[in-house]
Amino acid sequence: MVPIHFLSVEHLKLKERYGARKGTRIGEALGLISGWGFFLSWIGIWFSPQPRFNFPFLQDLLIPIPVINFPIPLLHIMVSMPFVMLGAWFGIEGVREITLRVSEAHRTERIVTTGIYSIVRHPQYLGGLLAHVGISFLFSALCSLVSIPLLTTLIYLISKKEEEELIKEFGKEYKDYRKRIPMLIPRLGG
Repeated sequence: MVPIHFLSVEHLKLKERYGARKGTRIGEALGLISGWGFFLSWIGIWFSPQPRFNFPFLQDLLIPIPVINFPIPLLHIMVSMPFVMLGAWFGIEGVREITLRVSEAHRTERIVTTGIYSIVRHPQYLGGLLAHVGISFLFSALCSLVSIPLLTTLIYLISKKEEEELIKEFGKEYKDYRKRIPMLIPRLGG
């Protein structure tokens, strides 16, 4: 999905090559494909057959989930929920601030610096990563947990590529925004 995503954010190149209207449509289609592709990949990582981890001293504290016949350790529920809830908040607020259409198409007409975008430049990616950590703990999914460094690297590279394209489109305005607001890790305390 990464190469498709990289193509989807090259708005100026797509417009130059295919014309304004067709280039925009191609970019939007590629954005939808890569966005949903990443989402489905994450779901595949979470639910794929893989080794499960548990903390041996808390083996007795399992909460059985009867619908899926899968016991979840209480500690894993306690660890996962803050990550999942915070991740969902970042992701939902990011989409709410820029709209679903802009989010899916990876295409904006202006730089958004309000709301969640005044805290972090890529709230949806941060939200996805936090949710991934939480869901990995919730399902005790070892391979999913071990994949966090790889996913963090991919998200960083994708964010960097998007920012290169935003600089081409918005120049100094985006560079100034980049100086003020962190990419993925919000500043604590101010």
